[in-house]
Amino acid sequence: MNGNTIKKALTLAGFATLAGIGSMIGAPAASAAAAADAAATGGRTVAYVRAGVIYSSDGVTETRLTEDEVNARPRFNPDGTKLAYLHNGTVWVMDADGGGKRQVSDRTAGGPSWSPDGQWIAYAALSCTGGPGVFRVRADGIGAASEPLFPASCRDQALPEVAYVMAQPEEKAAAGPRLADRLRTDDAVAWSPDGTRIAFRGGECESIADNCLSVGNVASGTERAIDYYGGGGSGTSGFGVVPAWRADGQKVTWTTYTEDGTVVRVTEADADGGDRRQVGTAGDREMVYAGTGTGVLTAAHQGHSWITAVDLATGARTPLRQGSQPTIGA
Repeated sequence: MNGNTIKKALTLAGFATLAGIGSMIGAPAASAAAAADAAATGGRTVAYVRAGVIYSSDGVTETRLTEDEVNARPRFNPDGTKLAYLHNGTVWVMDADGGGKRQVSDRTAGGPSWSPDGQWIAYAALSCTGGPGVFRVRADGIGAASEPLFPASCRDQALPEVAYVMAQPEEKAAAGPRLADRLRTDDAVAWSPDGTRIAFRGGECESIADNCLSVGNVASGTERAIDYYGGGGSGTSGFGVVPAWRADGQKVTWTTYTEDGTVVRVTEADADGGDRRQVGTAGDREMVYAGTGTGVLTAAHQGHSWITAVDLATGARTPLRQGSQPTIGA
């Protein structure tokens, strides 16, 4: 294999690091490839999961943040200095460099999300009704009691004692039904940038739909469904999961699946669920925003799941690192 072939292969693989490639193709070429990866995310750090381990990358260096392989759904806090994540099914917090790990949730949880002021962490767990609910806990509390947010009827009820079984997100690129089955009950939540709303799977809409995605008002407890599947809500079976907000709060994205031969896809819509469109290609999932014009999502690449930057206007794609469940730092 000649030098040009090596250079092309490694650049496409997204592993253009100064130390690892400079000896083969020259440091300037490696620097250029790394700069392109960093530019694809606006120069922001990306954290992600590979085989149950959380990593971060600044476009040049990949850093392992967790020692064991029982971690999922990392989310940066608003200033990018900390990460909330699932460790053995409960919510933990760590510094962005992997230090200072501590548990904050008092029950088994779904994927967490920070309030815009960084004071609270929302997560999904078993509600007083016996179905999925949304709670919040102080980000700086160790063993602090969680507070129910949704359904609102649970706000004055005792917390359930039964542990909630979280979904186990898929780490490898898998086809149709297998990946869909693993995503179907993923209960990651997303707090809106203005702090007034939380998007989550399920909600009051489950009284008429088989599956649905809701946006709840934190202050009032009211809910609005933005995606329906089955039952009285829609004739199509499927689900909508893993929501994320654009920084201006005008758009929300989530992972969708419809059981009519359509594979897992990414949907983007207005905050009320209107003006929706498909983003990326078949098999894409778990998109978060890096600014208003770029999405970072999980995609199939070289037979594995890869963190991939997508230009939302042109569709241009840049594979970054092998992994899934991306989150973007400040």
